[in-house]
Amino acid sequence: MTVWKTSMRNFLAHKGRMALSAVAVLLSVAFVCGTLVFTDTMNTTFDKLFAATSADVTVSPKEAEAADVPENGKPEALPASVVAEVAGVDGVKKAEGAVSSMAVTLVDSHNKNLGSDTGAPTIAGNWTDNDLRSMEITSGHAPRGPTEAMIDADTAEKHHLKVGDEVRTIAVTGDIRAKITGIASFTVTNPGAAVVYLDTATAQQKLLGAPDVFTHISVTAEPGVADNRLKKDVAAALGDAGTYKLQTQKEAADANKDSMGSFLDVMKYAMLGFAGIAFLVGIFLIVNTFSMLVAQRTREIGLMRAIGSSRKQVNRSVLVEAVLLGIVGSVLGVAAGVGLAVGLMKVMGAVGMELSTKDLTIAWTTPVIGLALGIVVTVLAAYIPARRAGKVSPMAALRDAGTPADAKSGWIRAGIGLVLTGAGAAGLWATTRVDEASEGSLYLGLGVVLTLIGFIVIGPLLAGAVVRVLGLVVLRLFGPVGRLAERNALRNPRRTGATGAALMIGLALVACLSVVGSSMVASATDELDKSVGTDFIVQSNTGQPIVPQAADAIEKVPGIEHVTNYKVLAAKLTNPDGSSSDDHVTAADPTYPQDLRRETVAGDLAKAYGADSMSVGSDYAALHKIKIGDELTVAFKAGDTAKLKVAAITSDDTSVDQGVMYINVSTAERYVAADRMPENMIMFAAAEDGKEKEAYAAIKSSLAAYPQYKVQNQADFKEDLKDQIGQLLNIVYGLLALAIIVAVLGVVNTLALSVVERTREIGLMRAIGLSRRQLRRMIRLESVVIALFGALLGLGLGMGWGTSAQKLLALEGLGVLEIPWPTIVTVFVASAFVGLFAALVPAFRAGRMNVLNAIATDG
Repeated sequence: MTVWKTSMRNFLAHKGRMALSAVAVLLSVAFVCGTLVFTDTMNTTFDKLFAATSADVTVSPKEAEAADVPENGKPEALPASVVAEVAGVDGVKKAEGAVSSMAVTLVDSHNKNLGSDTGAPTIAGNWTDNDLRSMEITSGHAPRGPTEAMIDADTAEKHHLKVGDEVRTIAVTGDIRAKITGIASFTVTNPGAAVVYLDTATAQQKLLGAPDVFTHISVTAEPGVADNRLKKDVAAALGDAGTYKLQTQKEAADANKDSMGSFLDVMKYAMLGFAGIAFLVGIFLIVNTFSMLVAQRTREIGLMRAIGSSRKQVNRSVLVEAVLLGIVGSVLGVAAGVGLAVGLMKVMGAVGMELSTKDLTIAWTTPVIGLALGIVVTVLAAYIPARRAGKVSPMAALRDAGTPADAKSGWIRAGIGLVLTGAGAAGLWATTRVDEASEGSLYLGLGVVLTLIGFIVIGPLLAGAVVRVLGLVVLRLFGPVGRLAERNALRNPRRTGATGAALMIGLALVACLSVVGSSMVASATDELDKSVGTDFIVQSNTGQPIVPQAADAIEKVPGIEHVTNYKVLAAKLTNPDGSSSDDHVTAADPTYPQDLRRETVAGDLAKAYGADSMSVGSDYAALHKIKIGDELTVAFKAGDTAKLKVAAITSDDTSVDQGVMYINVSTAERYVAADRMPENMIMFAAAEDGKEKEAYAAIKSSLAAYPQYKVQNQADFKEDLKDQIGQLLNIVYGLLALAIIVAVLGVVNTLALSVVERTREIGLMRAIGLSRRQLRRMIRLESVVIALFGALLGLGLGMGWGTSAQKLLALEGLGVLEIPWPTIVTVFVASAFVGLFAALVPAFRAGRMNVLNAIATDG
């Protein structure tokens, strides 16, 4: 009980000093809990949507994949006659033929794309009673003829559409122009899909290319008939199990959920990874806080030991304070995490992905995980300071406050740090010497972890050397005040090292990713300069195939020397060694080698475009011992089986079309029927000499009616690549910002506690003539040098990681190393401003101290 009372008294007595550590715990726990709540809410939203849109039993073609955009732009279909067969099964209340396609683009009368910008699909289909499970018509009526359409309310609201406005649905079979006759609202949350309904006959003809076919049949069970039972009965009635796929409502919902699962998991674990980084940085803040509190209470702890407190009691007293800190920070963090999740939902809503707070999901495991993590991490961080407190001698009550550093332990620590850093450096060096990226990633991970731990352990030793150098360069410019700031930073190298290490972690990751991102852009740009010979590239941002009417428009553009088609066909390949694999074959026109220059390691690439010929990549050829003249059996998923002779082997030492196998479009047409042939995924065009500008304008003008496609010349393509990588890095930097915020709190906390620790000293300096302004400057300079110390370590370490990582990218064809010096210098200079910001409050409080009270302070 005495330990508990002592801990409570000390915790409440130092509550101001604990506040920043509590904020670090709060932020870290909030990030974890916010991530869990946000991803759980997304799961709930999609679960409800998929459950609501799925019929009791769904019948679809065997090969149909609900989440895929069909390669030929037309979904798999089944005969309309099957509807009557299913409707006659006992237990079936209703069977409806339905049409649904995601291979469409919806535009308004001004050719503005009405689809989502977040990757959510645009879905076109016919209106059925099954849609009433998830939607209700809130304005107008469902389409009754070929010139009528109904859209969802979210799309109508977002794009200010109303009944009577015209929309156009672009599909591979042609454009469908219609007036909006109705608007339907989702009764469950719509995460962002745009939906357009057509009358059944139009949907069949225009979306599927034939009358009397459907993409699936929605089956409603009679009351009391279980879905599983109904599925068995329908399957028995249809007979041929290899023709159709039958799913209950749960099975259909689970299949749809699985297609979203990988995306949600990547998002979840990536965000949890950044939360882990924030926790790691927070550990340094907590260690520093308790270390300084123990040092300031040395005399107090000595007195406690002198009157009979045991080492265990003192140790437990500090750990109980850590538990209290963990509980307070974690409870607040759980609450903040829910708020963070709601904030993320609002942000997603602003960019087009709607998530309703009605679906907010807080699983019981979320607060438990948050509390457990927060408390355990806090206690572990406080363990070493607690042990140090337990070792305080009763004689410490007779000495000035502050525990002298153990020289022996300092040397041991330095030795361990050097060994770890050396081992990590060896791992990074080994990364640059491997021949396989998979092998190198293991060395890279080991090198990153060991060098990070090594730098953390060796931090106090580095602090002495680096701070002295920074003092010569920066602090000596400020005269005696600068020298005082330098000595204050050097007074406790362990504290300076730990504070700098917190900032080091975040900046090391920033530097590493900057090097990797810049190298990727530089490598890809270099590769494009070497290999891309085409003038123009046409493709969709969302992976939509290029519809025939758009392809025809490109073909008719004046000033174009040639246009190259590029189609991707799924196929099963049987190799000469007897092995087989599911893969893809690219069918292109013979002009493609002019558009993309590929290095050929064997054979002649031009001959690969001959009849019944093909090329393979060098890695595939080496794996299956394929040589020029060998035959591969290629079973096209959408057609017949062909025997194709290998006429060329292309080098896979590239980042463009790596591993791609080429055949002529005319060869593909011999084995795949026209109505099954995939549409172009991308098209290339070369302008006639001297007509590049005119052709560029003309090709853009020809595709003005098809906003889903992007026309780019080489400069556009490079800039787009740079922007995509830049956007990805900005998201990562934003997530890393939390760790850097926690690190800044660490600097603030260190300075604040350091000011309290030096109260008498500050009073004496003020008494002998140090002005308030000089005192504040001294503290600000101390903060700046600590921040610059952490920045130097972090940026140096991160550039080492990034350089090693780039060597792995070189094995994948990205061979240019580029150090983004402007970014590195900007981050370093910004670190100085971070130090200034962190010192504002501690410097202000120090300047307000009463001189006589400060001198009279005990300790």
